[in-house]
Amino acid sequence: MELSASHASGSAFTQQSSEGFCHTRSVLHWRSFQKRPVLGYGHVMQMKKLVSGRQVDAAQPLLRRIVALDAAQPFDYESRKREEMVKKNQLKIGLVGFGNFGQFLARRFLEQGHTVLAYSRSDYGRICDEMGVTFLWDSDDFCEEHPDVVVLCTSILSAESVLRSLPIQRLKRSTLFVDVLSVKEFPRNLFLQVLPTEFDVLCTHPMFGPESGKTSWAGLPFAFEKVRIGAGIREERCKKFLDIFEREGCRMVEISCTEHDRFAAGSQFITHTVGRVLGKLGLESTPINTKGYETLLNLVENTEGDSFDLYYGLFMYNINATEELERLELAFDSIKKQLFSQLHNVLRKQLFHGLGMQHTGKDQLVSSYPGALKGFLPLNDSGVEADNVALPNSTHSSEISSNGSIRKAHTHHLLQADLGCDAGLLLFLTH
Repeated sequence: MELSASHASGSAFTQQSSEGFCHTRSVLHWRSFQKRPVLGYGHVMQMKKLVSGRQVDAAQPLLRRIVALDAAQPFDYESRKREEMVKKNQLKIGLVGFGNFGQFLARRFLEQGHTVLAYSRSDYGRICDEMGVTFLWDSDDFCEEHPDVVVLCTSILSAESVLRSLPIQRLKRSTLFVDVLSVKEFPRNLFLQVLPTEFDVLCTHPMFGPESGKTSWAGLPFAFEKVRIGAGIREERCKKFLDIFEREGCRMVEISCTEHDRFAAGSQFITHTVGRVLGKLGLESTPINTKGYETLLNLVENTEGDSFDLYYGLFMYNINATEELERLELAFDSIKKQLFSQLHNVLRKQLFHGLGMQHTGKDQLVSSYPGALKGFLPLNDSGVEADNVALPNSTHSSEISSNGSIRKAHTHHLLQADLGCDAGLLLFLTH
C-alpha cells in the first residue's frame, strides 16, 4: 500500500477499493506534502472510523507514524516560537569606547543574546575577537553598521570630543543614544545640543562597576531618565535596552538628571574624596584591624583603582561638587574645633598649675606648630590665649613621600601629668 503522489504534478493518491480509506490516505498525503504534520490524535481516531476493520489494520503503520510526528509538534513549535521571540528582542548595540567598563557591559549584553559592536581609538581587536564582539577601527564603518543603540562608554572628560567626531549622518535617523557616565546633566545637555531631534536620548548611570558588579547585578541601583524617546517601536526599543538591566536584577531608579547629580555629589563624590584623602595617609593593614578599619581599607582600594580623570570629572562636571567639597572642609574644621575645645580645661590644669614643665612663649609654639593649634590654645583668666604654655622636650616633623602620601615622623607628643590618679593625655599635633 504505497503512496503514488507526485509533488511536481500535485496529484493525489491512487484510487483504492474503499472510498473511506481513499479519503483517509488523501488527507494524509496532503499533510505530508505540507512537510509538517499537524494532525492531532483525535483527528486520526475520527479517520479510523471512516474505514473498515480490514483497511484500518492495513493503515495502522502509517497512522502510528503520523501520531508520533504530531506528538513532537508542540515541542518543535515552542522551540521555533522561542527562537523568534529571542530574535525579535535582540538589539544591535554599538559601544563607543571599549575600556574596562565597556567590556564589563559587553559581556552581559552578549550573554543575553544581543549583537555587540565596538568602536575605539585604541586597539581592542584581540579582546573583541575573544569575546565575540565586532571591533571597528573606523567611525564611518561603525555608523554604517546601523546599530539600534549607541552607548557612549568614554570618560567624562573625552565624551564631548568623541561624540562630535562621530559621523552621525551615517546612522539610522531614529537611533537611540545612551550614556553611562557618572554625571548626568552634562551628557543630557550635550546630547540635546549635538544630536538631531530625530534621535532618541536615554541618560543612564549603572551605580556599580567591574568590581562591585563582578559576580551579580542583583539589587544594584540603575538610574535613568528617558530624556527624549519617540513613540511606537522607538519606545519598545528603549524598553528592550532597559530590560537588559532589569533581567539582571538591578534596582531600576527612574530619576531626573538634575536630581541624580544632586544626590551623587553628596554620595559618590564624597565617597571618592574621602577614599583619596585616606589614600594619601598611606593606611596599612595591621594585626588588630577592626571591621570599620577594614571598610576604610576597602574604600581606599576601590577609589584608587579608578583613574584620577574619573574623580576630576565628578568634580568638574557636577555643579554640586564644589559645594559638597566646601561642606566637607567645614565639617572637618568643626570636628577639630570640637575636639580641641574639650582640652582647654585639662591643658589649663597641666600647663598653669605648677606642673613644673618648661614654659614656652606662644609665638614660639605657634611657629613650631603652624596651623596646628590656631584657635585652640588655652585661654587665661581674661579669656585671651595664654602667652606661655608648657611643652615637653620633643620635636615635630612630617614629610611627604614620593608617592604623595604623608608619613608620620615624631608626630606623637605626650602631655602627661599626675592629676592625683593614673591618668594621662595623649595629644596628637600634626600639620
